[in-house]
Amino acid sequence: MSRVHDMGGRFGDGPVDPGPEDAPVFAEEWHARALAITLASGGLGLWTLDASRHARECLPPAEYMQFSYYEKWIAALIDLLHRNGAIDRAELAGAAPVVSPLADRRLTADRVPGVLSSGAPTDRPGQGPASIFAPGDAVRTRMPARNAQIPGGHTRLPAYAAGQRGRVIRAHGPHVLPDMNAHGLGEQPEPLYTVAFDAADLWGTTAHPADSVRLDLWQSYLVSA
Repeated sequence: MSRVHDMGGRFGDGPVDPGPEDAPVFAEEWHARALAITLASGGLGLWTLDASRHARECLPPAEYMQFSYYEKWIAALIDLLHRNGAIDRAELAGAAPVVSPLADRRLTADRVPGVLSSGAPTDRPGQGPASIFAPGDAVRTRMPARNAQIPGGHTRLPAYAAGQRGRVIRAHGPHVLPDMNAHGLGEQPEPLYTVAFDAADLWGTTAHPADSVRLDLWQSYLVSA
């Protein structure tokens, strides 16, 4: 996470407002439709979850800050559909629709419950390099927080945790590496760990001294501390 959306710990953005507990799941009807069409389009198999995350973080900063949550989803989805040849500029401009060669891949309503309940596991037992850390090990995250292989590429290491010291509390085994998978370079699984950081190390004196922050981080994000 190296673009405008990597806002964790930044001062001046105000508190996160979760809203009332009895608020509806979707504030507006079109929000549900935005979620549905994003999931249905993902079912075409043209991109990965990591690629969809990267598409959102690649939105122009001015638009990213202006758009609401689901406007970001729709803007990124349009980019993904166009980039992968599922739609063209004429269709985006309102041309009469034609039957897509991808029509047989569509996620029909009767398939939705099964697809959503099965999820999309990212663990890859027995694949990738061996684990070099274990619970209890002291580690430090790499710095800066950016994709080490692809300039401007996707990564799941947040900027607020870059260069920080933590302790491994759980080893999850090999998981798909987002830094590669987001760019069509294969899954390239790596060991994944849950790492605990003292909140005061990340947030300074504004944090409660007893609080901690736990992040799931890939092996290539870490070095021994």
